[in-house]
Amino acid sequence: MRDITKFKRRELVFVYGTLRSGHHNHSLIRKSRKIGLGKTKEKYALYHTSIPFLYEDEKIHQVIGELYEVNSATKEDLDMLEGHPVFYRRKRVPVLVDDKQYTAWLYFGAKQGRLIESGDYEKK
Repeated sequence: MRDITKFKRRELVFVYGTLRSGHHNHSLIRKSRKIGLGKTKEKYALYHTSIPFLYEDEKIHQVIGELYEVNSATKEDLDMLEGHPVFYRRKRVPVLVDDKQYTAWLYFGAKQGRLIESGDYEKK
């Protein structure tokens, strides 16, 4: 049974792939408050196979995604989905939504697959 206090703590998560609206993993965060569509402040490389991989060590483009405010229980569910810290690892980074800067969790993975030139998973 989950600790009820985990539903009250809030954190920001920036999603760029299958957790975005309209994609198959979005159900995990659909009840969370969406702050808006935005982009990373820093440049990274976004790759994909059948799933996306955000690679931190190449500075190619700002990555497009959605910023959500989630409770701790949802963040735990996201960590399980992403295999944090083994498959993907979560790190706080600055993101921009409507020219306002936030600090949010972002999941990074290994460099694999094909580069998404636009930095937008929607345009893969």
